[in-house]
Amino acid sequence: MGSWLLFSLVLLVPLVPLVPLVPAPCSLITVKLVTVPSSQPFSMEWQMIDAQNLAIVDREVGDYDFSPAEYEIVRRVIYATADFEYKNLIHFSETAMQTGAAAIAARCTIVVDVPTIQVGILPQIQNTFANPLYCSLDAIARPQKDKTATAWGIENLAQRYPEAVFAIGQDQSALATLIDLIAASAIKPALVIATPAGFVDVDATKKRLQEFAVPQIWTEGSKGGATVATAILDGLLELAWLAYIPEES
Repeated sequence: MGSWLLFSLVLLVPLVPLVPLVPAPCSLITVKLVTVPSSQPFSMEWQMIDAQNLAIVDREVGDYDFSPAEYEIVRRVIYATADFEYKNLIHFSETAMQTGAAAIAARCTIVVDVPTIQVGILPQIQNTFANPLYCSLDAIARPQKDKTATAWGIENLAQRYPEAVFAIGQDQSALATLIDLIAASAIKPALVIATPAGFVDVDATKKRLQEFAVPQIWTEGSKGGATVATAILDGLLELAWLAYIPEES
């Protein structure tokens, strides 16, 4: 599996500038493409049951228009949700995969809206770049009548980490708050993952995000949720780890 992933990541490398690696800001990074021998122990290797399930996903999906790296994300979402409609619902901006992988490899801060995502990606973070990881509910300074607790937490964290990778998987108001900050040029995220589900104005909110030149991965329509955002982030973390190895390691 690792060898296939490395082959698929060729498209991730050429667009990333090679500059010195420092913990912050996220845009500064030195990386090198390496080959991970198939015999090398790797804590993230898929177990046999995962490989069998992904083979079923591949057969059912058939032809697709994604890049290999994008498809790796899509197949993981389908596997996590058992919903093949996501083949047509997940969208990537032009530089989302390259920029997202580079930011993660630079140990960029990751901000999520709900604990479900935080808990879901924590093992992968611990096994890879050890990125700082914050949940919106950890950053609520005081009660707010005009915003949800999640939206208020996202605003606080966004102001503290304006170039972070943001994953909004559940709370539509948190995504709207993030977009307001982007519109005001108060923040410049390395990547926004927008997958909240719902029926009231959720799709309109996600469409508003597309008005801005911010690297983004989003779900179309009312489908989505924290499980989808977790699968996207988890896959992106592994893709970045397989493509980019920090020089000091």
